[in-house]
Amino acid sequence: MEVNVDIDMMVKDEIEVYDEPMLSQDVVASVKQERECNQSDTSYPLNSLLIRHQSTHTGEAPYQCNQCDMAFSQNATHIVHKRRHNGEKPYQCNQCDKSFSQKYKLTVHQRMHNGEKPYQCNQCDKTFSEKSDLIKHQRTHTGEKPYQCNECDKAFSRNDNLKIHQRTHSEEKPYQCNQCDTA
Repeated sequence: MEVNVDIDMMVKDEIEVYDEPMLSQDVVASVKQERECNQSDTSYPLNSLLIRHQSTHTGEAPYQCNQCDMAFSQNATHIVHKRRHNGEKPYQCNQCDKSFSQKYKLTVHQRMHNGEKPYQCNQCDKTFSEKSDLIKHQRTHTGEKPYQCNECDKAFSRNDNLKIHQRTHSEEKPYQCNQCDTA
């Protein structure tokens, strides 16, 4: 199973959440080594990411949000979650008025301004500003459909398409016309 994150950005974000000094690229690169989870077929380049992942197997979540029922295995994740409640967005774009709760989201946003698309499909020339968008795109080439409906045999390449499909089984109609009562 592939981990769909930009490790360098994730490491720097986590350090920043704890207000520790930023690591240099050389230090980040030197600590990267593949570490495998002994309970699943995943591997991680940093020990801290492996430990974070392994807590998903135990279900341990000692960091409880005091505004909702959510609990977290990692304090950094808990801190980012709390920003949703209090609206804190400490990362401000210097080219527009948008701000973000996480630094990596600002980094991705800034790519829109400078046109940077560092992720390129190895099957075609299409490029993307986010790795997750590249992974979704690559499924058009492979035909992979990892999102399976639990009510029927249909499968989808994207989770959002599965959610839309599942409404056909539940008859849920989340959008209502503002001109009449039709949903």
